[in-house]
Amino acid sequence: MGDDDSVARFYDRLAVDYHLTYADWDASMARQGEALDAMIRAGLGAGHVSVLDCSCGIGTQAIGLGRCGHRVTGSDISPVAVGRAAREAALREVRLPTAAADMRQLPFADAAFDVVVCADNALPHLLTEEDVLAALAEMRRVLRGGGLLMISTRPYDEILEARPVSTPPQLARTPGGRAVTFQLWDWHDDGERYDLEFFQLLPDGDDWRVKVRRTTYWALTRRRLTGFVAETGFIEPEWAAPEISGFFQPLLSARKR
Repeated sequence: MGDDDSVARFYDRLAVDYHLTYADWDASMARQGEALDAMIRAGLGAGHVSVLDCSCGIGTQAIGLGRCGHRVTGSDISPVAVGRAAREAALREVRLPTAAADMRQLPFADAAFDVVVCADNALPHLLTEEDVLAALAEMRRVLRGGGLLMISTRPYDEILEARPVSTPPQLARTPGGRAVTFQLWDWHDDGERYDLEFFQLLPDGDDWRVKVRRTTYWALTRRRLTGFVAETGFIEPEWAAPEISGFFQPLLSARKR
């Protein structure tokens, strides 16, 4: 990551409001958990398995998978985010052990999990080939033989063709009224990395309160990410589009040899 502390700080600051990126966070948890559960069952068969969500944030995918009956552990570089994930899971009576950890140095034993999930465009926070390969090597290390890796990113092949500078506004309801979330993107000269400003307009009586958080991403194409996964020793890489998987982002799955 360009600055490890800055990424952790981005999510530390965002954790309290992250759910407002969804119109209905609990419904999104359910949809995403069910979509990932279907892929796990297709890859590993029926039954509940041990899952590491190594970019769990405030728990969207981890809690969803826990509600499907899987034994889920969550880790994230942001201690504030994983703290909220643990609290939100407890409120929903879902068991979710958590750890604050960089995905390049996972604090788990070799072959500890049947599945590793890295969803919601988390891997592209890593801005160099060396860091991406280091993270994938750690994910492979903690997977058992034949275990399943699942990574989701933004649809960067299409994004790189358009080079957008902003995202459409998203609305969510709060007790005080509607909240608005949108992003501004500033592309680097290399044409692949971009700085992101994450805006949230929160209702404040008759006025708005504005929060802005900033971070950087690497727009990894499907071909490049597939190559990194294969280089790390995974086999059978396969992409599933949202209309196939039911997940909201393109999803790459692969197995540990």
